[in-house]
Amino acid sequence: MEIEQTVEEVVRAQLAKALGGRRGMIEAAVPTAVFTLLFLTTHELKLALAVSVGCAVVLLVLRVVQRSTTQFVWNALFGIGIGAFFAWRSARGGGDANDQALAYFLPGVLYNAVYSVFMVFSIVVRWPLIGFLVGSVTGDPTAWHEDKAVVRLCSRLTWILALPCLVRVAVQAPIYLAGKNGWWDEDSAVAALGATKLAMGWPLQIAALTTMLWLLSRNKTPAAPTAAEA
Repeated sequence: MEIEQTVEEVVRAQLAKALGGRRGMIEAAVPTAVFTLLFLTTHELKLALAVSVGCAVVLLVLRVVQRSTTQFVWNALFGIGIGAFFAWRSARGGGDANDQALAYFLPGVLYNAVYSVFMVFSIVVRWPLIGFLVGSVTGDPTAWHEDKAVVRLCSRLTWILALPCLVRVAVQAPIYLAGKNGWWDEDSAVAALGATKLAMGWPLQIAALTTMLWLLSRNKTPAAPTAAEA
């Protein structure tokens, strides 16, 4: 099997595989958007679950019929399930519709916080996360770290990947805390979280990926490690 010759080629190939192209991104986004919109407008957890899961099942059946990967549909269902579980727990604890909606948004805020901390930490210690994508293809998971040019490129790419998560946390965490602690009207906080979840979801992710692709189109960095720089 021929190994990609440049870091840029490796990362582009791995990103395409991880995201599933346009179809994979749509399959990951649509059920979640349907659930969010329905839950925020109707405050009916069961209805939002039924409709969003129904959308996902249709997408799943199409994938099965075409004998292609169902990974991206399952990713969407997993995200919906986690948010719905938090909302259900809030309802069991006596929370009203707004409490349930706030609980639904909490896992997303926590996920982005943990993910962004992990990526920034990997950059600070000079083992950027994207570098391991290179290692997974070249056959040596750590050899890329010997080349400072590869480390610099992977650090830039990891920053771009981390930026959407950092922005979401910076915007959504204060809104969640304000609504949860009574610093802001709950209805307004829930509406703001719903709007930011949709606006800062795939649109922000696509903007970051577009920037990554632009950066990847500029240079040709060998994937095989060169002699370490002094």
